[in-house]
Amino acid sequence: MRYASALETLLLTDPRRRNILQIVHAICPESWIGAGFVRDAVWDHLHHSAPQPPAGDVDVIWLNPHEMAIEVDIEMENRLSAHAPEVNWSVKNQARMHLRNGDEPYSSLLTALRHWPETATAVAVRLVDKVRLDIIAPFGLDDLFGLRLRPTPHFKGRKYPQFRRRVEEKLWLARYPHLELIAADDIPTGLC
Repeated sequence: MRYASALETLLLTDPRRRNILQIVHAICPESWIGAGFVRDAVWDHLHHSAPQPPAGDVDVIWLNPHEMAIEVDIEMENRLSAHAPEVNWSVKNQARMHLRNGDEPYSSLLTALRHWPETATAVAVRLVDKVRLDIIAPFGLDDLFGLRLRPTPHFKGRKYPQFRRRVEEKLWLARYPHLELIAADDIPTGLC
């Protein structure tokens, strides 16, 4: 995958993010970290900003349809918080998230990520060993590294207003002035 090596280097050379990856690997090895943890690291770097602590929460995702109770996620958050109380952990079993989002059940993390709002956010990583990451990116990493803020095909139609609200609420265009906002009409239909 294009940019995989650059992403791996960027995350593993940032001491804060590397530590968070190590904690998740040790406590919840079946889990991945996605969304702003990855996106903001890349966009900060591409805007020549010093590495910043993860803004907001750290999204830890996993998928197990046999462990649907929210209490399992809460227990994982508590275990993670015991090791890093300064981190705002958010653990979500993606096998349950389709209910909140009004989608069909997600059969895999790859499928779940296809239903996230932005292509640049639909990326998750996990530590394999001390020097390697696994990466899931159903839309690739081109938009993330190309500073393109594009809705996923799932957010092209009726959910497009949600995408636009997120862009406005998160102030991405002000925080990252080199971002290019891609309108829903500019999205190739075969992207998923």
